[in-house]
Amino acid sequence: MARTETPACEEGMRAPAFSLTDTTGRSVSLDDVRGDRGTLVMFICNHCPYVKAVLDRLVADCRVLQAEGVGCAAVMSNDPTDYPEDSPENMARLAREMDFPFPYLFDSTQEVARAYGAVCTPDFFGFDKDLQLRYRGRLDAGVMDPPPDGAPRELLESMRRIAAGEAPTGQVPSMGCSIKWKHA
Repeated sequence: MARTETPACEEGMRAPAFSLTDTTGRSVSLDDVRGDRGTLVMFICNHCPYVKAVLDRLVADCRVLQAEGVGCAAVMSNDPTDYPEDSPENMARLAREMDFPFPYLFDSTQEVARAYGAVCTPDFFGFDKDLQLRYRGRLDAGVMDPPPDGAPRELLESMRRIAAGEAPTGQVPSMGCSIKWKHA
């Protein structure tokens, strides 16, 4: 497991458009998930222990954000040939088990991950209502364990500030497993 940290936020980067298949076979575009007050695009997968460690909190935070007008989508860009736990069938199973409130999308060509500059799972991209990048950081201080008592909910609080037209809170890089790129 190669551990990777996300680079600094490229403030103002426009969200690259996409159209990917979700776990039900439906085509979902960036415009379909775009929220009136902001949009969160997350790169996650099934097998990564860093994702597994935060998934309950991530799902709960996305429910809150969606109720406040922030659209959310998760993208899985790993090559399932070498990581069968990340197959579309297993993605569908996880989405059902966790009752994802957001579409879980399969980036079979890995073009979306490359367009966003995603490097690891989890990798979070928080955009404002105009689809300009404002946040690229971690979910919270919990990384592999629950966060310390009283720790800020960094992603949630940042996206709430972005939705209100304000600057996000501090951005600590996310840490996780590297994207599993296809062999050339």
